Amino acid sequence: MATPLDNRVVVLGVTGGIAAYKAVELLRRLRELGADVHVAMTRAATSFVGPLTFEALSGHRVFSDVLDLDAGGAAGVQIGHVALAQTASAVVVAPATADFLARAAAGRADDALGALLLATRAPLVIAPAMEHHMWSHPATRANVQTLVERGARLVEPDEGALASGATGRGRLAAIEAIVGAVLEALGGKRDLVGRRLVVTSGPTREPIDPVRYISNRSSGRMGAAIAELAAQRGARVTLISGPVSAPLPPLDAVIPVETAAEMHRATMDQARGADAVIMAAAVADYAPSAAAKRKLSKSEQPLDRIELVRTPDILAELGATRPARVIVGFAAETHEVLEHGRDKLLRKKADLIVANRVGTAESGFDSDDSEAVLLFADGRVKVLGLVSKEVVAARLLDAVAELLAGEPQRSRTQAPRARSKARG
Repeated sequence: MATPLDNRVVVLGVTGGIAAYKAVELLRRLRELGADVHVAMTRAATSFVGPLTFEALSGHRVFSDVLDLDAGGAAGVQIGHVALAQTASAVVVAPATADFLARAAAGRADDALGALLLATRAPLVIAPAMEHHMWSHPATRANVQTLVERGARLVEPDEGALASGATGRGRLAAIEAIVGAVLEALGGKRDLVGRRLVVTSGPTREPIDPVRYISNRSSGRMGAAIAELAAQRGARVTLISGPVSAPLPPLDAVIPVETAAEMHRATMDQARGADAVIMAAAVADYAPSAAAKRKLSKSEQPLDRIELVRTPDILAELGATRPARVIVGFAAETHEVLEHGRDKLLRKKADLIVANRVGTAESGFDSDDSEAVLLFADGRVKVLGLVSKEVVAARLLDAVAELLAGEPQRSRTQAPRARSKARG
């Protein structure tokens, strides 16, 4: 199965900041997307993470010295940073420290990474991470501006708790944001240009009283990954998000909602005339019949006797009314994943169901990864296995683009039969 970075050589530069350990996860994500990752480390970076870790995960030795030589096979012995610079499809530096930014802006070549940047013509992505006063210092800002003017793509640091104990902007950006920048730098797929997609994400909250509510464990990360990647692939994306703590992707249209009723109204309104609706949200199936105006007291009204009513079945209504060309749903299951997913595909009259296993340490709402299967209305099944949410998003959008292109032709009458299950 093709992946977005197949046959692309990506050089991962790691500099000496506390966030260097996060580069291990970035390497893993890039490899999942098919990249052949080579690592170049500054001497300071080796104090935070040993080169052996990157060598074991990348399958290549780490370059950390400007005088490193590379056994070039038929080409003979080559200067390591020059050979790698000539084969690189992209270079991403994460974390990029203030010292690295200063040396890169000045064109210094006193270590392997600096020399490689001067020797390559591959696109450069930089993801800074440092103490917030260092990030806001005029010298750092000037160095960043110099690199951006030369063509580097900047992935701005996030705001939050820093290693110094302070809070401010300086944390390494989310891994998915850095991966997205690499894909963009390499001119990733643009197969959704001109398409309008509606993506729902996160949980809903159904109020019991001003303090309590019914909800679920959805983090919203899957929906956010889909929306962000769809925008990168050229789509006009509307993200309808329930309450989540993670930052939402930078999109032109984000509609925050809280309850299932609010998500229903927003989704049906935005779905009209859309090319595709992707229901990645975990919408509550039930809600209290009426929310109390003040906090309920256990002594006045037992909380185990709250009357519940069904919430609107958004996916079923989309399948029945077909306001968009392609309807996609998710089936989060703890067991019998394929059976439940096929049943949902039939009952909801969807074009595609992403059936994913939840409730395990490796795969679930709060994890980085998802164990997923794509179930098509024409009976096709694509097993993705345990992969990152970004990979699931990429494979899902591949399928949506294919369905919108009309190939192969779809027929719900060909969908496999399944045993009747409760609504999910």
